Amino acid sequence: MSTYERLVVERSDGIGWLILNRPDAGNAFDALMLDELEAAWADLDADPDVRVIVNTANGRAFCTGMDVVQVARDKSAMRKHSRRTRDAQLKISSWHCGVWKPVIAAVNGVCAGGGLHLVADADIVIAAESASFVDPHVSVGQAVAYEAITLLRKSPMEAITRMTLSGKGERISARRAYELGIVSEIVAPEELTAAAGRLAGAVAANSPNAMRATKKALWRSLEVGLSQAKREASDEIWRLRNHPDHAEGVRAWREKRAAHWQPLEAS
Repeated sequence: MSTYERLVVERSDGIGWLILNRPDAGNAFDALMLDELEAAWADLDADPDVRVIVNTANGRAFCTGMDVVQVARDKSAMRKHSRRTRDAQLKISSWHCGVWKPVIAAVNGVCAGGGLHLVADADIVIAAESASFVDPHVSVGQAVAYEAITLLRKSPMEAITRMTLSGKGERISARRAYELGIVSEIVAPEELTAAAGRLAGAVAANSPNAMRATKKALWRSLEVGLSQAKREASDEIWRLRNHPDHAEGVRAWREKRAAHWQPLEAS
């Protein structure tokens, strides 16, 4: 998909920008945006010139979850995505879509409900001082599951449980999210895009193949035991010792120049 109605997709200097663009609706997910997100993740993942992806949003909100207006008025429009929720086959986030390039979430405002997928499943999260996080599922009679389960792997259980059980009655501020490890950096709202760009530029300077192997190893460790994760990681470390990027990285370091990395290999 080359054109989008609910997203802005841009590329610059090895960085792919995936920007939610329904500011008048709080960047809520309607059926079209969900379809476009799946396509955009695949598009950026397949582009050999993109080494890192920044996910952010236009407007005051980052993402306010599912579009409850569409859900109420047109259940047929969301039927496919409702089935995906039922079958644990969502295609909202980079993790859902099998994207193994580094992903940075730059949270510009409130992140609520289903929008937490984009935070929980990102590799790095930074936020504006005005950002906040809330999960209102239980306040509308819905169970919290997918988003909170992944957040539990990053943050203390008590804090995430408190957020989910409090529903719309309590929000986590950007400062508190930083203290809990949900985000790694807080900046002034007007500096968020520049900060995300600087961080993405630093990431994009590294070996694409080494970063993919690293990301896979780290996320895999959340699903298996420590010993198994280390055994599997050792296989990747050894495999990459014979990759051209290994020798090139050493040469570039000695010669004090930028490395010339090999393109990302097919998965």
